[in-house]
Amino acid sequence: MKFRTFLRHIRVGSTNIIRNGWMTFASVGAVTTTLILVAVFLALMLNLNEMAKNIEDDVEIQTLIDLTADEDAVLELGEQLEQIHGVDTVVFSSNSDELNKLIEGMGEEGEAWKLLEQDNPLNHTFIVRAADPQDTENIAEEIEKLNHVDKVVYGQDVVDQLFKFNNYARTIGLILIVALVFTAIFLISNTIKLTIMARSREIGIMKLVGATNWFIRWPFFVEGMLLGILGSILPIVIIMVGYYYLEANLIGELSFSFVEILPYNPFAWQLSLMILVIGAVIGIWGSIMSIRKFLRV
Repeated sequence: MKFRTFLRHIRVGSTNIIRNGWMTFASVGAVTTTLILVAVFLALMLNLNEMAKNIEDDVEIQTLIDLTADEDAVLELGEQLEQIHGVDTVVFSSNSDELNKLIEGMGEEGEAWKLLEQDNPLNHTFIVRAADPQDTENIAEEIEKLNHVDKVVYGQDVVDQLFKFNNYARTIGLILIVALVFTAIFLISNTIKLTIMARSREIGIMKLVGATNWFIRWPFFVEGMLLGILGSILPIVIIMVGYYYLEANLIGELSFSFVEILPYNPFAWQLSLMILVIGAVIGIWGSIMSIRKFLRV
């Protein structure tokens, strides 16, 4: 394509945006509303995914060592744990360490447990983490088969429910985002279709004098892309301002360790770029969907 022809397509597409007036305004408004919802769901889903990942990464398998195991048996067990497929890290925690954790975790009530320091009844423990948290249950089953293992603790019911919830949340979020994107494509497609219908006679004449389909398509592609980009401006502003406010004012007040949102920089910029690209793609695809049948002359 010649550069002069390319500039002509941009000029015609831009002119159509201005010429259509209220139709352009209605289309941009509808796309803006849809992209705001897409942006909110994307930000929510990506942050929930990060929080879920943090929670999953905190899942650990506590392998309580048999009280009768001697030092050599403990070393051998540690080597066997490291050789299990899917194991990421194996950390030894003595019964003294476990007692200190218990005392610290119980706050003031934990002071009473200090009486057990001289005759500690707790087991030495190996803390095992899986490279993929989804493999936790399989690894725990392998550990239970080893010698000198007194008990394996990893909160099976809670972990299973956690993984199921995370998978459901990711799937539902993805479905909602795809549904919203297709809604935006439908809105832009209908708007451009009305524009094409008003110019159907002009398109027919262009076809009769030898204009190619692509020569006719390009201005509408430009128009659709511009509609999508214009519709993404307000959602991007809301993302940049809203996410900054959220990170600066709300998250610091929450005391839950797992509630940690993605940092403003670069997340807000990356999400804004995603919305801009989604808007442009939605506009172009809407044009493709609306112009096909009008080119059959």
